[in-house]
Amino acid sequence: MEEKFCFAIDRGGTFTDVYARCPGGKIRVLKLLSVDPHNYKDAPTEGIRRILESEMGRPMPRSSPVETERIGWIRMGTTVATNALLERKGERMALAITEGFRDLLHIGNQARPNIFDLEITCPDVLYEDVIEVGERVVPRQDVTAGEATNNGWGIAQGTTGEELVVMKPHLLRTIEILDLYIYCKLSDWTFAHSAIPLTSPPSPLPSPNSSLPIFPLKTSIVPNRYKEHEERVGAIAKEMGFSHVSLSSSVIPMVKAVPRGFTASSDAYLTPHIKAYLKGFCSGFKDQLRAVNVLFMQSDGGLTRMDCFNGSRAILSGPAGGVVGYAMTSYEQLGNQPVIGFDMGGTSTDVSRYAGEYEHVFESTTAGVTIQAPQLDVNTVAAGGGSQLFFRSGMFVVGPESAGAHPGPVCYKKGGPLAVTDANLVLGRLLPQYFPKIFGPQENEPLDKDSTIKAFKKITNEVNAHRSTQQLSVEEVAMGFIRVANEAMCRPIRALTQAKGHDTSQHALAVFGGAGGQHACAVARSLGMKTVMVHKYAGILSAFGMALADVVHETQEPCAKNYEPDNFAYFNSRLAALEKECVEALRAQGFSGSNIVCEPFLHLRYQGTDCALMVSPLKEKGQGKQKSLSFSNFQTAFLERYKREFGFVIDDRDIVVDDIRVRGVGKSQISTEETLPPAGGDPLLETVTKVYFEDGYQDTNVYLLESLAPGHVIPGPAIIMDKLSTILIEPGCTGHITAQGDVRIEIGSLKKHAIGTELDAIQLSIFSHRFMSLAEQMGRILQRTSISTNIKERLDFSCALFGPDGGLVSNAPHIPVHLGAMQETVQYQLQVLGDSLKDGDVLLSNHPSAGGSHLPDLTVITPVFRKGVRKPVFYVASRGHHADIGGITPGSMPPHSTSIHQEGAVFLTFKLVDQGLFQEKKLIEALNAPGKIEGSSGTRNLRDNLSDLRAQVAANHKGIQLVNELIDYYTLDVVQAYMGHIQTSAKLAVQDLLREVGSRVRMKTGSSSLHAIDYMDDGSPIELSVDIDVERGTAVFDFSGTGPEVWGNCNAPRAITVSAVIYCLRCMVGHDVPLNQGCLNPITIKIPPGSLLDPSEDAAVVGGNVQTSQRVVDVILRAFGACAASQGCMNNITFGDESVGYYETVAGGAGAGPSWHGRSGVHTHMTNTRITDPEILERRYPVILNKFTLNPNTGGQGKFRGGDGVIRELVFRRPLTLSILTERRVFPPYGLEGGKDGKRGNNLLIRKSGRLIRLGSKTSVEVLKGDTFQLLTPGGGGYGVTANSTQNTEGGRDHTEPPHKKQRHIERGSVFEYTRAQESV
Repeated sequence: MEEKFCFAIDRGGTFTDVYARCPGGKIRVLKLLSVDPHNYKDAPTEGIRRILESEMGRPMPRSSPVETERIGWIRMGTTVATNALLERKGERMALAITEGFRDLLHIGNQARPNIFDLEITCPDVLYEDVIEVGERVVPRQDVTAGEATNNGWGIAQGTTGEELVVMKPHLLRTIEILDLYIYCKLSDWTFAHSAIPLTSPPSPLPSPNSSLPIFPLKTSIVPNRYKEHEERVGAIAKEMGFSHVSLSSSVIPMVKAVPRGFTASSDAYLTPHIKAYLKGFCSGFKDQLRAVNVLFMQSDGGLTRMDCFNGSRAILSGPAGGVVGYAMTSYEQLGNQPVIGFDMGGTSTDVSRYAGEYEHVFESTTAGVTIQAPQLDVNTVAAGGGSQLFFRSGMFVVGPESAGAHPGPVCYKKGGPLAVTDANLVLGRLLPQYFPKIFGPQENEPLDKDSTIKAFKKITNEVNAHRSTQQLSVEEVAMGFIRVANEAMCRPIRALTQAKGHDTSQHALAVFGGAGGQHACAVARSLGMKTVMVHKYAGILSAFGMALADVVHETQEPCAKNYEPDNFAYFNSRLAALEKECVEALRAQGFSGSNIVCEPFLHLRYQGTDCALMVSPLKEKGQGKQKSLSFSNFQTAFLERYKREFGFVIDDRDIVVDDIRVRGVGKSQISTEETLPPAGGDPLLETVTKVYFEDGYQDTNVYLLESLAPGHVIPGPAIIMDKLSTILIEPGCTGHITAQGDVRIEIGSLKKHAIGTELDAIQLSIFSHRFMSLAEQMGRILQRTSISTNIKERLDFSCALFGPDGGLVSNAPHIPVHLGAMQETVQYQLQVLGDSLKDGDVLLSNHPSAGGSHLPDLTVITPVFRKGVRKPVFYVASRGHHADIGGITPGSMPPHSTSIHQEGAVFLTFKLVDQGLFQEKKLIEALNAPGKIEGSSGTRNLRDNLSDLRAQVAANHKGIQLVNELIDYYTLDVVQAYMGHIQTSAKLAVQDLLREVGSRVRMKTGSSSLHAIDYMDDGSPIELSVDIDVERGTAVFDFSGTGPEVWGNCNAPRAITVSAVIYCLRCMVGHDVPLNQGCLNPITIKIPPGSLLDPSEDAAVVGGNVQTSQRVVDVILRAFGACAASQGCMNNITFGDESVGYYETVAGGAGAGPSWHGRSGVHTHMTNTRITDPEILERRYPVILNKFTLNPNTGGQGKFRGGDGVIRELVFRRPLTLSILTERRVFPPYGLEGGKDGKRGNNLLIRKSGRLIRLGSKTSVEVLKGDTFQLLTPGGGGYGVTANSTQNTEGGRDHTEPPHKKQRHIERGSVFEYTRAQESV
């Protein structure tokens, strides 16, 4: 093998990197453009051709296939799948799915991706049409054999051991298959099956397709005979000529319909595209590479054969190589110190972690498609060197908008915007003479520094126009952007490590990618790290990692058994069967038994929770006699990891096995690099250049990496250049060349710069990130230490920092209904308690008149004291939604309450901790107090209440620690000064908005006053007048005319209106601004006391939080003319009995706007709650989800259509109490500017006898077994006069693409998923 050429290649979006081992051990590396059609068809093929031609010394024409006799192996990672997904350029296809769920993947989890976007843009679904199949399989629950016989149902046992009822057989008759074939063949589609027998197919589309995913509900656990039938359907489809068939039960046999459907669709969508690319790649070689071992990198960090490379496991093919690269090199060199991978390229920055084993996630979202498959936890956190630079409202802003690869930054000479790469160029950190001439329109010019300086002069003028003190130079502005960019990248790195219970500072930073070396020292110093590793192949580390990677084959199957001794034999047998499958697959690829390692995994979670961990066993060493599996101990591994990540374990709770998995690894036996001979003298200096640092320009030595040898020491400041990247060693840091030729940088401390209290725009931006990071870290502690599903898993909480006056400084996450509300809570306590607070006191409050939203949201407030200062210098607070705090119904959300005391325990001002002592006895008394009221109960879950309140106290304690660290570093005066500056920045952003809107309105109407009114379903008006002072940028929001307090629970506390105002202002500003007290400084809010929006102390308010809040938003947006009304309702549905309870909110239509159609089937405005997956719902609760689809033509017509509502049908399997709390059943969502209103919603109960009953907006009703509840949610209003009355409205889909939005980097990874989950409550 050593006498042949071996190639490892990373085909990225911009560049293709090639690492080659030549006969005799010589190493060649090469970087070339991934797309260069004028010179070559395929970049990897061209890279191989160039190296072979050069090393073999004879020409190899591009027009001829590349010879393969001298090629030993090719290993490759590619972004082909990712790019096809991002650009929606995969195979055209239809989706076959269970009848009643045609729009399930369009709706997804119903949460919108960006909570402040009025124009809700979700990536399109991958399929072009849907075939509904009349099959249905549900959990058996209490269905008797006689009942099944009478109804013609079958009973069978699934693969997990669960008993199932086959209500409609999963069968496709031959004629139906033929109909399907004719339909799809005429359309030339691929075949993707997700579980279904056919009804008559729709009319064929005129355009060609070739792929079909098949995706029935419950397919992952159906009996084998039904799976076999599905496989036969797939086989018949292939025989008939379909190019590709994806069966969801085969692609990923895991429970959860939506992610499995997305995964099957992505497989059908991407795999044919990948196969086409592979065919083209092979065609460039002699004999189609038949005699060459060709392997491709999968998302999980393992290689697989080319013929096994498929779409659902190819998303992270490129980045995975980089993780393997630093894991196999840096970790051992650093003595097994945990490593953070920092891959900063031209268009993205990826962050990951390695501490002896790869960290995987098993459900991840890319480009709006949630995929269930093992993937390395690679977090894309920024746009890399392409992150755009802005100066907004007195702040330096970096990203999230990206310059992309095209046009790229200004210096690329293609008309692009200012970006981080430009800042590095201006500061002398990039040396154009060492870069290839691949820029400009013809891609033959050097980096353009002159144009970059010109662009920086322009933005410097903007900055200086905002300053009243000393003017900044171009270099100072560029340096400011670099500092802000570094701080922005540090936030997600902290989140990645702290989320799993690790100390960020105890890691080393492994840096790679073309841009990583320029930021490494600064990022590591900010994170408290002491060591940076830069591999000698850092510029092509993803390619190098593929040379080191192992071949992987994985098998997995679902399970539903408890982890207990009675089931150990079953686990043993299934793991053995899966291991055998892995071994056979790897042996078939040429691996001997000695080179095959199989690792077993169980996907474990506590009963009643959703937080599952995929764990491998701990080896039994000195554990004594213990009931365990014969080869391992999974339970100990699970408990140790759970304790590390979440801070506790649950002693009296069963552990459930959701999935059984085996990962088989064929060891490549490819060694890492050999030790190089030590240096024979001093390092060879290439040149000296001027580089700008915080203290100004400094002479900086420049070295070539190829001229350095082990033992060389390079003190900073210095630049080390190689052909692939630039490494900047900052002042105070020292570089060491290791025995392998890599660069290890020791991070030293810098002289601390004194910062004054006067405003500095650069420091302002850094403090903005620090304040937000503080609130985010509080949230991580709360999530880790809490115990309830609501807080730990649904992440229904907010954490915040407040100034000494109680004014909000930073808040995370941005849950709309919490915005600004906690500020009112803190300020109320200051008014009541004055100076009586002591160090060690902690307060608890939830009362609406004290800034509460509704009673289940408990706010814990802790003052921050500083030695030598009598009064608190800051406050920290956390607000969490408790599942139950008593009241007349379980869940403390009664639909028919008329007094606040019916809704649960009330805390106006309560000392939860008194000078360090937790007041548990008094707290228990207060939580049980509602039980003294007739018909009411005390808390039904005291243990969770106590645990979660302790977690909130712990989160606040973390906040106090972080505040004091900031003060220790900057001084109290400086931190408080920048608190004020941050609030001023938010004030400026809102003032700019008010001036713009006021000017526009005054130009149109001659007045700068706005007015709107809308109505609740009971006829109560909500009226708003807005008077804008255009010159001062201020406004008065006057809700005079709003109706009085109501007899019911739709009264909204004042804090709700404050939150709605902040939410609307942030939406209309259109870009990120600090959300704090400053947003309200230009605003005066007037609410009539005793009205619906400022009710009396005893008024019931639970509906105000979830319904009236939506109407307040509708009224504000109507006044400003921002967009038509969205569904204006959260559609709160509760059902249960003494043993079970369930609560959900349901999506509807979004309102259209001046340039966009409303999104269909999505949550809007003050809520963004994810909905329970259909398979989880039916598994855990006594209901059948009969239908969940869009309701066509319920969106208002107009130039831009409102989004459609949804139809959701629940069939009850036993007697239950159903409660509904809804709106927009009487007054429809309004259209604007001539657009039509959206359709009203409706709540219908269909008795088993067929009797149809309309339930109205709010009610509670007893339902019987076999009854059906049909929920029809409102559509969104239309916008503008319809130009063509015959516009297509088929299916209620979003037909017109929204206007082009600014390009942003595509976020992914566990940090992104956590943020999405936080903003989905």
